[in-house]
Amino acid sequence: MTLFAGIDAGQSGTVAVIGDESGRILGRGEAGAADEIGQDSHSTRLRDALRAAFDKAAEAATLPGDARCARIVAGISGYEGRVYGRAPELPCGELVLLHDAVIAHAGAFEGGPGVVVIAGTGSVAYGRNARGETVTVGGWGYLFGDEGSAFWFARRAIEDAIRDEDSGKKNPVTATVLQHFNCPSLHALVRSFYAGEISRTAFAYFARAMIEAAGPGDASAMRYVQQAAQALADLAVRTMARAGMQSAPLAFLGGMTKGAVMKDAIASAVREAAPAARLVEPLADAAAGALLLARTR
Repeated sequence: MTLFAGIDAGQSGTVAVIGDESGRILGRGEAGAADEIGQDSHSTRLRDALRAAFDKAAEAATLPGDARCARIVAGISGYEGRVYGRAPELPCGELVLLHDAVIAHAGAFEGGPGVVVIAGTGSVAYGRNARGETVTVGGWGYLFGDEGSAFWFARRAIEDAIRDEDSGKKNPVTATVLQHFNCPSLHALVRSFYAGEISRTAFAYFARAMIEAAGPGDASAMRYVQQAAQALADLAVRTMARAGMQSAPLAFLGGMTKGAVMKDAIASAVREAAPAARLVEPLADAAAGALLLARTR
């Protein structure tokens, strides 16, 4: 039996799947964040996350300790052709590293044309038309972009709370954010973030808590849900335009796109911004897309 593996290495977590030549998934494993944002040449963050997720998938598949894959494809958040830390070491004949948008698209459409928008801690859109031409939009990172992402969502809510505090106004988000992060004040919250005591991933979890609050009718939370949905719809529209696809199948993936409240808001924003787009559910997740590429490259 020939083994292949696909890995989705993101800013909040890493997922690996191991399968055979037919595409049957034998095991699945998860590990921590793998992105290299802010990491130096000594960092083992990427290497450790890939190996940990792979080892857990191998254990789930009950593979022997010396098992090797013919090929492993890993999609990495923000990957642009260079590993900044320690190089990954995985038991395989060939290791292929790609941007995570590529594997997400492969999973969503199984090789067919379409546009995928990924929104987790960060955000990016990727389109592939019927001629095989591809385009990437967004994915500029938490300082310069990532519109509609969980970090973007949390940052906007906290920015508004800070602005209102400076103006002497009350903001309904302030009490929520301070309670969530167990901070006595917004000043303490900001200092903790700059000091690295509160991570970007923690901000992402706060965004998801806000989205859950929007469900029962929290109007202040719902305002940010609608803003994030509009930002993600705009990413999709720009990608469709650049790829020359006016009625493309459009799929949304990632932690920010799950849940009824966000799904409904995204669907409404897409209908308004791109009425010709065909909103579809992804056929498979990004890790499965990476496995498909590992088998077919």
